[in-house]
Amino acid sequence: MNEMRAIDRIDTGPRFTEADAERLNTMFADADALGMLATLIDSGIAEHLGIVSSFGAESAVLLHLIAQVDPDMPVLFLETGKHFPETLAYRDTLVAQLGLTGLVNLMPDERELVAKDENGLRWSYDPDGCCEIRKVRPLARALAGFDATLTGRKAFQSATRASLPRFEIDTSDAQGRLKINPLIDWDAGRIAAYFEEHDLPRHPLVEQGYPSIGCSPCTSKVAPGEDPRSGRWKGWDKTECGIHVPLSEDGELPPGYDPAF
Repeated sequence: MNEMRAIDRIDTGPRFTEADAERLNTMFADADALGMLATLIDSGIAEHLGIVSSFGAESAVLLHLIAQVDPDMPVLFLETGKHFPETLAYRDTLVAQLGLTGLVNLMPDERELVAKDENGLRWSYDPDGCCEIRKVRPLARALAGFDATLTGRKAFQSATRASLPRFEIDTSDAQGRLKINPLIDWDAGRIAAYFEEHDLPRHPLVEQGYPSIGCSPCTSKVAPGEDPRSGRWKGWDKTECGIHVPLSEDGELPPGYDPAF
């Protein structure tokens, strides 16, 4: 516990550093996801903690874990205005079934939509710009008061996520917000088994060939054996929406990403 207190919230300067993330990865190297979440919350390592959820194909697993330790935790959902109707219905189903009381629907700024995407078709010629307006900026505004966020990313989902650690520093935040990936080492079989064990409802689009589900214009069906995220932004050189900024092998942000906006 003394080591945990040593990396509690810092009063001045960055909230967390790369060294903090490394120490947390060592501390929780052998911990199961539920135990890790319970310890994080009970110890107060991150005072202001929330979860960012897409309510997508696998989201129910992490949300179910959260419901067991802190059902009042803020659950941030990016309501882009471009979701499948099935996703919005699934969101409401999970919130009610799991007893989650902290749902926050984050909307894009209406003035930005009018100025930069008045006809709603920016996704068709500039998907990065569309994501910035509808996801990156709304989330950045919402996360200003958080010390750490939980994500549902998993290593098996794509090559760009294969080497992610459980704890990392959010590259979009200059003040050192912690980003936590509790399920990063779970594979598809373990996810499926958890759904069965706890009788969790599946996203209705999964059976239709959508293993990874985002906004409807930029999400396609995936053939058996393909990368689960290969249906996202098909035909574009794009693998993330921007709320999870991938680093280069040298630890640099890729061209076009500006953490300060």
